[in-house]
Amino acid sequence: MTIDADYLALSEVRVVFDGFVAVDGVSMTVRHGDLRFLIGPNGAGKTTLVDAITGLAPATGSVRFGRTELIGKKVHRIARLGVGRTFQTASVFEELTVLQNLDIAAGAGRPALSLLRRRSSVPPAVEEAMDTVGLTGQRDRQAGALAHGQKQWLEIGMLLVQNARVLLLDEPVAGMSADERVQTGELLRRIGAERTVVVVEHDMDFMRSYASSVTVLHAGKVLSAGTVAQVQADPKVQEVYLGRAEVAP
Repeated sequence: MTIDADYLALSEVRVVFDGFVAVDGVSMTVRHGDLRFLIGPNGAGKTTLVDAITGLAPATGSVRFGRTELIGKKVHRIARLGVGRTFQTASVFEELTVLQNLDIAAGAGRPALSLLRRRSSVPPAVEEAMDTVGLTGQRDRQAGALAHGQKQWLEIGMLLVQNARVLLLDEPVAGMSADERVQTGELLRRIGAERTVVVVEHDMDFMRSYASSVTVLHAGKVLSAGTVAQVQADPKVQEVYLGRAEVAP
């Protein structure tokens, strides 16, 4: 079943840099349709954990996408398996149009020579991605001229046309206006209903509005996990966000 095929399961994931333990035995499972938010104080290991999942940080333990083990695989191979990510600063081709950005992303798996040939029509996947992220009306606009939020949506669209089944989004609403945050939240709900989505976020109001479930990291470990209500009621989470030095056992 699709639900079984698209789950992301982490078991005892550990990342160490020059003796510093950045991620310390993290285990969690995110299933298809679960809009999971990954929160925690600065330095908790959130982005490093995403780096480990996508092959950008060497890690031990296990990260399985369905039946496929990701630990030890190269970045491009993980991406081809359908695991995509965004960064805090959108990575788009600013001199190209929205349509060209999406078309290039859609052609990531095509032979190099075919990318040089002009397409006679817009592929359905590109049209669908533009509509999903709300950029159909901006199709011929240069990406560099888009608003901040629109660039983030374009980057998400570039993952969609590559048929990413797991999306790891690093602070997607950072720097956005209130209206852009609402539109992004609705976008995450749309794409999260059909995919496995993990959102690294600091905006607690945004998290409370859109998260299906939450995992809280602190000092590289899972501090708490559950629904928004469960996590907010956890005394350990309350202590960490009150900034106290010690966390209750």
